[in-house]
Parts: sequence; C-alpha cells; structure tokens
Amino acid sequence: MLHLKVLCWFAAFAAAALSAPGGLEKRSSRTSAPSGCLNVKAGTTTTGWYATLGAAIASLSGSKSACIFMYSGTYNEQLRIDYAGPLTIYGYTTDTGSYKSNTVTITHTISSPQAGSLDLSSTLNIVSDDFKLYNINVVNGYGKGAQAVALTANGDRQGYYGCQFDGYQDTLYAKSGYQFYSNCYIAGATDYIFGDASAWFGECTIASKAGGAITASSRENADDTSWYVIDHSSVTSVSGTSLSESVYLGRPWRVLARVIYQYSELTGVVAPKGWTTLADNATPIFQEYQNTGDGSGTSQRVTGTVATTAVTKKQLWPNGYSWIDTSY
Repeated sequence: MLHLKVLCWFAAFAAAALSAPGGLEKRSSRTSAPSGCLNVKAGTTTTGWYATLGAAIASLSGSKSACIFMYSGTYNEQLRIDYAGPLTIYGYTTDTGSYKSNTVTITHTISSPQAGSLDLSSTLNIVSDDFKLYNINVVNGYGKGAQAVALTANGDRQGYYGCQFDGYQDTLYAKSGYQFYSNCYIAGATDYIFGDASAWFGECTIASKAGGAITASSRENADDTSWYVIDHSSVTSVSGTSLSESVYLGRPWRVLARVIYQYSELTGVVAPKGWTTLADNATPIFQEYQNTGDGSGTSQRVTGTVATTAVTKKQLWPNGYSWIDTSY
C-alpha cells in the first residue's frame, strides 16, 4: 500500500511540475516535414524531394500558402526569396523553442563590395511578405574587412523563430516592414543589426565578436514608425571571446535612429557610454528601460535616455500583429 501511495504522490508531483510556471517542459521536436510541406535533403535521390532549398523554391508557383522542410545539413546557397503567397521554411531540430539544437545551416561567403550592394551580398534576401523561418542558421562567412550580410529581411509581416544569424559587419539587415525575431541568436561585430524595419527582438541572444556598435538604425523621418525593440534579451560576447566595456548598444546610421533595450540583460561587454555616433548632426532616440547586468548602469550614458515606460507590440505595429507565432 505504501508503495502505491509513493507512486501516486510522484505522479501528482510530476504533473504539477509540468504545468507550473517555470516548471519542467517537454521539448518539442520537428524531425520530419509537416503535412503538405516540400522536403529538402542534401544529396537526396527520393522522387519528389529536392536537394537544395533553391530548387524547392523554384518549384513554387501561384500565391497559395506553402511550406518547406529542410533536413540536417550545410547548404551552400545564396537565395533571393520573393514568393507571392505566405511561405514557411522549417529546419530539422529536436528542440523547436531554441536555436541551440539547429542542424540546418545555409551559408555563403561574399562581401558587399564584391557583390555590388548590401542586398546582393546576402546569403538570404527575403523580400516576400508573410514569411516565416524556423530553426535554421544563416551565415555569411566573409568575416572581418567589409560589409557582408547574412540575412536581408525586406518584407512585411516576417517572423524568425529559433534561428541563428552569423556574420561580422552588417550581419542582419532588418531593412523594412514589420518583423519579429524570437529566441534567435545574432552574432557580429559592427552594426550587425541595421536598417529601417519595425522589428521586435524577443528573448534573443545578441553576441559580439569584437568591440563595436550592435545596432545601426536608418530611420530618418519623424513620421517613420520604424523602431528596433530589443526585449527580454541578452547582450553578451560570443563563446570564447573576452570583451570588456567595448560594445556599444547602437549608433545612428541615419539622423533619427530609434532603438530601445528593455527588460534585457546587458553584460559587462557594454561600454559605460552605451551609445556612439555615426551620422552627422544626428538626434537619435536611444532608450533603455529596466535592464539588468553589469553593463546596464546608465550614469555615464551619452545620447541615450532612460525611458519612462516600455514599448509595446501595439506601439511598434499599429496595424496589428496577429501574424506572429505567439507560441514563441
């Protein structure tokens, strides 16, 4: 009887732990294609499957909702994606809620001077509206020396979930439109989140490879609603790199740059001044709100101000945000 009581108690405890806030949660995996998705697998010989993402995208036509599932592997591709309808691309993973178990990488190496423009240097240049990317790593392997973009996001209602973006200068070109980044990893050294999108970065890890500015907002008109909102995220250095007080939260690419860090952990990599300059005669709106960590002190900040309240998604996206995946 005692043994039975112990088993019942354990079952009740386990159920409570799973349902309690902050309790144990079973990881969700995505190791095969959701219903209706095209399959991409490097080296495949399976009829109806595709060996590259580019081939799968080229097969799409019309404007119906479409999805693509990519199996594990490194895909050496450079793509401009401009599908007329909603498009979702999934990567193989054993943990859909994080970038840490990603097994799909799309990579290309070219600088902007070599390619002819920022957009043309992008490993992925997404100009589609209603686009979602899940659990995929996007890399521009050029490294130090020139601008070289991993992702150009240049469409409306784009969502990136559990992805990694890796480069050095100008890694992530959040160029235009409404954009949502959730549980992503973004690595670089100079202006590595830049552009004029209305972009929300939630629960992301923002990791510097060297001293420099993280954001470079290109907002330049007072009626421009664009904003970079970095919320509940972590500002740190890449693993194995020791940086101290040498990373700036941002600098203005254009004169009315607008960025806020809120409820985020700013580690000791952040310079006491917080922000730095770029565009001549800039009057940027650089704000911080209820951040924590060794780099969160604002007593020596220049240009930036302490906000009186946090920015909300409704403020950022006045046309609505039902398009985001709230499970993230």
